[in-house]
Amino acid sequence: MANIQQVAKHSGVSISTVSRVLNNTAKVNEDVRRRVEASILALNYQPNPAARSLRTNRSRIIGLLISDIQNPFFMRLIQGVEEEALRHEYSLILCNSNENPQREQQYLDVLYSERVAGAIIVPVRERFGEATLNKFRERQIPIVTVDRRVKDKDVDAVLVDNLRGAREAIAHLIASGYCRIAAITGPLTVTTGRDRLEGYRQALQEAGIQHDPALERSGTFDAATGRKLTEELLELDPPIDALFSGNNLLTLGALDAIHAHNLRVPDDIGMVGYDETYWSSLSSLSLTTVMQPAYELGRVAALRLFQHLQNPGKQARQEVVLAPSLEIRGSSLPKEIHQLKVKA
Repeated sequence: MANIQQVAKHSGVSISTVSRVLNNTAKVNEDVRRRVEASILALNYQPNPAARSLRTNRSRIIGLLISDIQNPFFMRLIQGVEEEALRHEYSLILCNSNENPQREQQYLDVLYSERVAGAIIVPVRERFGEATLNKFRERQIPIVTVDRRVKDKDVDAVLVDNLRGAREAIAHLIASGYCRIAAITGPLTVTTGRDRLEGYRQALQEAGIQHDPALERSGTFDAATGRKLTEELLELDPPIDALFSGNNLLTLGALDAIHAHNLRVPDDIGMVGYDETYWSSLSSLSLTTVMQPAYELGRVAALRLFQHLQNPGKQARQEVVLAPSLEIRGSSLPKEIHQLKVKA
């Protein structure tokens, strides 16, 4: 494979001139530029991104650190980030913290040592730590959080209005005649878990339904937790008549527990889940779902990062909040319909 010295010799210019053409860092005579570009094509020269980063102190790579690669929601978010990165001619490093703060810190250290241009992070804790942020600041590596916010005052966030999404879901269940509505949500140490629980509580309060802590459960965002928490709720007396599930993996576990108790959705229990998945609209299930614009979430986070890269040090902190939507399907049909079925 040809190197930059061979390109310079082939085109009859200096190595620094070839470098200026490659990096577009200074004006080059148009005839000289065309001659260098022709040599690059003729010799099939491929610039070394790592070497270029060392020379210019600027990388063409951004890091994306997500919290759970098994969650289908993050696949669409990744796609949004990746396509925007490619449009800006950047490559992507993907990391997975698996909801583990220690692993998150390890990957932050990796992204820093790899000299990424910037980082988009789904945080698993409320603060990154001042030492970590100072390192990134000193090297002018911007950080944007996505899906969840942190308390660090100068870190941008791109979010979905989780409080609104949960509140609309519960209001819909109440309007459909359900009154003993339980909720399983994610960890209260992250904003997605807290905001969805708060939205649930607000909807009950607005409808004049007394808050009952016995109907609330929280835990990690996974199917095993969804099953465990739902099993606890199904043992309550009097029984619950509807369930709000705080993400798609919790929903999977909840449905498993409901089936294990020989109950059916919506005949025995109404249900609304958070996060669209490919099985939500299946005719055999037809799950009412709070839809998140996952692709747009990733795309907007990438755009915000590139605003920082294009104007380093000149962007004030910004929080962008996108709206969710409620897709009403069969799992939350009005309760009176099921009562009529029983009488029939």
